[in-house]
Amino acid sequence: MSETNPKGWRENIVLLGALAANLGIAVAKFVAAGLSGSSSMLTEGVHSLVDSGNQVLLLYGQRRARRPPDEARPFGYGRELYFWAFVVAILIFAIGAGVSIYEGYLHIIRPEPLADPLINYIVLAIALLLEGSSWTIAVRAFDKTRGEMGWWQAIRESKDPAGFIVLFEDSAALIGLLVAGIGVWLSHATGEPRIDGYASIVIGVLLGAVAVVLARESKGLLIGERADPAVIARARDIVAAHKEVTHVNHVRTIHNGPHTVFVAISADFEDTLPMGRAETLIEDIEAELRGALPQLSSIYIRPEKREGAFRLPASA
Repeated sequence: MSETNPKGWRENIVLLGALAANLGIAVAKFVAAGLSGSSSMLTEGVHSLVDSGNQVLLLYGQRRARRPPDEARPFGYGRELYFWAFVVAILIFAIGAGVSIYEGYLHIIRPEPLADPLINYIVLAIALLLEGSSWTIAVRAFDKTRGEMGWWQAIRESKDPAGFIVLFEDSAALIGLLVAGIGVWLSHATGEPRIDGYASIVIGVLLGAVAVVLARESKGLLIGERADPAVIARARDIVAAHKEVTHVNHVRTIHNGPHTVFVAISADFEDTLPMGRAETLIEDIEAELRGALPQLSSIYIRPEKREGAFRLPASA
């Protein structure tokens, strides 16, 4: 079964919206930084440029993850998206946070008087508008998927890194813009250009914290996470509902992609059940599972004695 998301192209709206916003903002910030000499504005430009690259990587990861299973990857390529999500987290930390802190440090040890801050304020206002629009799109998209869960729980349970990465990036970008604006204003108000450098370091620390959280979440997905407990319970109930099944030993799942799940089920069948009937029954159960839980891309049902049941010694 293909890893294609049933929502089709709509899954890219959040990423494409963020990409368009960040590219425009990055250019504006670099121009403003060059004209005003603002360190925090320069680091904000780097931040937006890194975010743009991240969205490109996530779009690439989504495209690669849609490839159907083949001989080399019989369970598909869905988890490749998780790899690129982890790379994004590393880039945010290494480039976004690293450059921001380094530029702030340079501005502190070699402060330069700032030019007219008006261009900075104009760019910051435009950036807030564009970032706010991207953030709103990301929030609405994520809100539709979280159901009754709280925000943090939904992020921890999410199997689609593209959604929560953009949400984190846009949230960090909005906070970074506010910090940059405060840094520019205080630098001119007090006549102390080092304040702008300290603002850059604050932005870098913020990006570093976001990168650590994203890396932790992406690592969990890359290693492998179980399906939603409700999906596992539903699969168990479907198998147990058949009278020929005397006991369901376990239902083990792992996400092969945001929308596809591999499931391995161990069940104890009646001892008197003929082999031919058992094969037909397993096929019927698989069909029922796919109908009720379409995210189950690969299903394996193994007949086994009930776990913990008494067994005669091999020499008996």
